[in-house]
Amino acid sequence: MISLSRRHLLASAIALMAGAGFRASPALAVWSTEDDPFPIPPVDLRKIPPEFRRTVVPYAEAEWPGTIVVDTGSRHLYLILEGGEAIRYGIGVGRAGFEWSGIAEVGYKQMWPRWIPPADMVARDANAAKWKDGMLGGPDNPLGARALYLYQNGRDTLSRLHGTNAPESVGKAMSSGCIRMLNQDVVELYRRTPVGAKVIVLGPGV
Repeated sequence: MISLSRRHLLASAIALMAGAGFRASPALAVWSTEDDPFPIPPVDLRKIPPEFRRTVVPYAEAEWPGTIVVDTGSRHLYLILEGGEAIRYGIGVGRAGFEWSGIAEVGYKQMWPRWIPPADMVARDANAAKWKDGMLGGPDNPLGARALYLYQNGRDTLSRLHGTNAPESVGKAMSSGCIRMLNQDVVELYRRTPVGAKVIVLGPGV
């Protein structure tokens, strides 16, 4: 009884802090799936290399809080915070020949997005060809639990920041150009990032 009460009080305190504008440590952030149509099982972080686990790090570059910086070379995504800090997430990136880089903005966001493989992927990938008319969102969908769609000058770049049903791919170069994250990380990024947020994707070697 006492232990349960303490857990309840801790959860209430975190909720009050969030409502008052306090920032809980992202490493301990509570993310709920109660509004999700599908469960999001937490990833066993022991299977994720430490450098690709979500954490807060110093960040000295001059970017406004709320900006997303994707460093494809180091395979990290940074969400800029106030006070010279950023939340750093591990990511999977596009394999050779499929990288995208540039400055964009979040033009659209989607929970459990539908996946429609682009025509060139359908032409070269027999598995993608099976879904040329689209795959509904869900646990088997390669876009995972959330997607943030990157736009330039009002046009879709076809690049996404999205979750994955293959957590072992984080830290590797094996996607078809999009940036993939652990589902539990992209859920948090989705909640923190409004449509219109600036996104800077740095190519390898930048």
